[in-house]
Formats: sequence, structure tokens, C-alpha cells
Amino acid sequence: QVQLVESGGGLVQAGGSLRLSCVASGSISSINGMGWFRQGPGRQRELVASILSDGNTYYRDSVKGRFTISRDNGKNTVYLQMNSLKPEDTAVYYCNVVALRSIPQGSWGQGTQVTVSS
Repeated sequence: QVQLVESGGGLVQAGGSLRLSCVASGSISSINGMGWFRQGPGRQRELVASILSDGNTYYRDSVKGRFTISRDNGKNTVYLQMNSLKPEDTAVYYCNVVALRSIPQGSWGQGTQVTVSS
């Protein structure tokens, strides 16, 4: 089981951008689904986006057109480009292996905090 380390979070004003990175301890080439999740204050963890090994992607409605998930198997890294950020995007963001496009499979890392100020 690969270990995943998230980074790239920070404090940004509404309308700004951030790029999150998720680096795996081993190869992700053989892993079909990878996903980004988030957990906002007082809220349950939710799937933000996922990507399959064939490049197919899924986004929750609230981030469509603003966020882009990508993966670089050569670097064992999954990215989440977040544009036009809103205060409601404030959360701790986590990555994980996913099955069936949305079901997390591995243990959770420490995540990376994203705070969007209005």
C-alpha cells in the first residue's frame, strides 16, 4: 500500500488559485483510480475529483469548471489545480486511492489546509 503525502495548500483570497500535489511513496502506474477529497469545518469528508488511469475524470458539481485533476505516473504524483476559489472551498484536502471512481481505499494522510478568505 502506497503512502500519500499532500502539499500545496495555503491561504488565498477568493478568486485566487492553488495547485495541490499528492506524492506517492511508490508507483501509481498500476493504480486505476486516484482521488482528491476534502473535509470542511463541521462537515463530512467528500470527494472533490477523481481520475482513472485512462484519463477519465469525475468532478463534484460545485467544482466543475474551476478545478482540474491530473496525474503524472512518471513522478508518482496526482495534482489538483484549483482556480476561482471560493470561501466554501475552505477545507483540509486529502488524496487517496479510489475504487469505483469514488470509494477511498487506503489510509488517510495528514492532508493540506486550504483557506479561502472573502
